[in-house]
Amino acid sequence: MVRHFSSIIGDLFDTLLAFDSRIWKTVPALLFRPGFLTAEYFSGRRVRYVSPVRLFIFLCITSFFVTQLNSDWTISWGNGVVDVEDAGRGYDDALKDISRLKEEQVDNSNSYTVTLLEEVERDLIDGKVALSGDLDELNEQLGGAEGETEASENLSKQQLASGLNETINEIDEEFFQVKWLPNSVEDWINRKVESAHENVERVTEDPNRFKKAFLGALPSTLMVMLPIFSMILWLLYIFKRRLYMEHLIVALHSHAFICLSILIANLFYSASKQLDQYTFISSLFDNLILLLVLWMPIYLFWMQKRVYGQGWFITLCKYSFLGLIYLILLSIGASFTVLWSLAEL
Repeated sequence: MVRHFSSIIGDLFDTLLAFDSRIWKTVPALLFRPGFLTAEYFSGRRVRYVSPVRLFIFLCITSFFVTQLNSDWTISWGNGVVDVEDAGRGYDDALKDISRLKEEQVDNSNSYTVTLLEEVERDLIDGKVALSGDLDELNEQLGGAEGETEASENLSKQQLASGLNETINEIDEEFFQVKWLPNSVEDWINRKVESAHENVERVTEDPNRFKKAFLGALPSTLMVMLPIFSMILWLLYIFKRRLYMEHLIVALHSHAFICLSILIANLFYSASKQLDQYTFISSLFDNLILLLVLWMPIYLFWMQKRVYGQGWFITLCKYSFLGLIYLILLSIGASFTVLWSLAEL
């Protein structure tokens, strides 16, 4: 049977995300109703919503892909040089206007006005010469000479490269210096660490290359963190006698919400930049991003309270402990991701 291309695309989305009426029920509930999807899943009402695994995987990959497109990690080394030609263009434009006005007044035989215009013209020329001299002196004081600027930029790059190399060494010493590792594993780790050191220079020259590798590796890091997060929940609520898989569903929905928030924040940020000339609309999107950032911790706390049904104080204590432990683990995971991204450039 020959099918339309649109139907094939529909099948693809349906396979990945069940992209039909369920998505319109799932996403608003995920964003605005903490714990609702998890409670519905535990109650057996699952068919009407996108499955937690599909939802998380799709939002995770999509959010970090959009972040890649929406961010620029180019480094401005900030040499502090003032362009004399740019500074003098205003004087040139003014001199052109004065010259045009002077010709008109000559045609009108207005000698007094011509004399005044000539005085203004001389003042502008003197001002431009004085400005040029002052800016040259300023650039010398700021190290604006070409050789000094290049030396300053090289020094900044060396400092960045030194910091990255120190970070790689710290990760290697803290986590990989294990005596009982098999020789093959140790050799593989040493190759990766050496490759990361070699790629540091490429990162200082083109940080966006590292951005692409780092953000591309983050979804895998989050997927690795999911079972660890679920295990922490299981330990915190061990007396609730819930199955580990129930905690995993909570983890999937909470991480899916975080990824959805990142995706929406990127869209708001992009809209704010595109509509920068409209101050009110741009500030509106900026405020929406701020509200979204504030909503995230409130949402996750409310979700934990609703799913596990304990008191506010107990939930707050467990929520704070969970957040602290998870931030530490996430920092370690991010460090591994940095090392892996550098090694795989």
